[in-house]
Amino acid sequence: MLRVCKSRPLDLVFIIDSSRSVRPLEFTKVKTFVSRIIDTLDIGAADTRVAVVNYASTVKIEFQLNTYSDKQALKQAVARIAPLSTGTMSGLAIQTAMEEAFTVEAGARGPMSNIPKVAIIVTDGRPQDQVNEVAARARASGIELFAVGVDRADMESLKMMASKPLEEHVFYVETYGVIEKLSARFQETFCALDQCMLGTHQCQHVCVSDGDGRHHCECSQGYTLNADGKTCSAIDKCALRTHGCQQICVNDRNGSYHCECFRGYTLNADRRTCADLGGHELRDLPASASQVMKSQDKCASGAHGCQHICVNDGAGAHHCECFEGYALNADKRTCSVRNKCALGTHGCQHICVSDGAESYHCDCFPGYTLNDDKKTCSDIEEATEPHFQKTPAAAGPPGIPGEGQLPSSEAEHQQALDNILKKLKVTEYGQVHR
Repeated sequence: MLRVCKSRPLDLVFIIDSSRSVRPLEFTKVKTFVSRIIDTLDIGAADTRVAVVNYASTVKIEFQLNTYSDKQALKQAVARIAPLSTGTMSGLAIQTAMEEAFTVEAGARGPMSNIPKVAIIVTDGRPQDQVNEVAARARASGIELFAVGVDRADMESLKMMASKPLEEHVFYVETYGVIEKLSARFQETFCALDQCMLGTHQCQHVCVSDGDGRHHCECSQGYTLNADGKTCSAIDKCALRTHGCQQICVNDRNGSYHCECFRGYTLNADRRTCADLGGHELRDLPASASQVMKSQDKCASGAHGCQHICVNDGAGAHHCECFEGYALNADKRTCSVRNKCALGTHGCQHICVSDGAESYHCDCFPGYTLNDDKKTCSDIEEATEPHFQKTPAAAGPPGIPGEGQLPSSEAEHQQALDNILKKLKVTEYGQVHR
């Protein structure tokens, strides 16, 4: 099944606070948060590996990066984690993760693999040990640190632990009841969005996914990519004057060409030269007559006025055609795009729906609602619950806006993705996904 985004391979370690201040129901919410993030990842020995470090006054590695390579078994192991005791030794937990979880022996991949090492620490209190120095050493060793604070968490401590830029690595929510919403934010962080699938690529003809969120544009057969790397131009072999046709060169829609002859002449076996029906070669005609015949080819002379393609019909006649994906206008010369969504310039955050040749509207993935700007989308539950922000205000630590909530079961997850794929249909204009 195609996916809108594919997660980057990571060595990911969750560092979760289970001190006594975290009530049993709240600790369950933390585990749900961890499982939701796991749901968005591609889990496997060659993809993302996950470990969990549980801490309070002591530190316990629940499982290592090389313990589970199956997503379901991994989530079951998360569900079995039990809280520890009093105390909040965040510095010790980071040090343990750095020295015991992010090691090759524990399943971390070496520096030559270029696999990012990422740690997410979740806490609701003020650390009872020093975190500044140990977090700096962890970051210096190549670990990217995200800090998630809940309720009574100390914002300054979160900033000391997290990587820079802080606005992308420090998060705060007021209660454990809304921490699950952060999973959508981490999905965005860890997923490489497939611009080809989303239709935001702006390729005129074909978008090709290169993985990790990268893509490049290609052109349909018979077209060449322009310098902007997005639009395409027809390969006009007739205009290059290298076709060898004695009388008329006709561009074919696939980028090739064929030769034709003026009325009263027939094409010779070489498919290039012409002979009149009386058996005389064209070269036997006076030079002035040959020039007159050639001057009748408005496609070759460039006097046709066609916006895209000129097709010579012989005997001085011609007609205009358009590139694939365009339609000829009533003036029989200019062309208009048939599907504005296909161009990728629509600005829709999620889905562009074509309403015909000249119009379109934006739609959202399941679980989201269209904003007033008619282009961007917001989580449906987000619109009905108090929002939380990412940047703290003077009155106290606010939260961050949720990016959406994932379906709560595998069946709902499957249905949601199927609904997305129904809307993201491949168009006849050449939007394809490889």
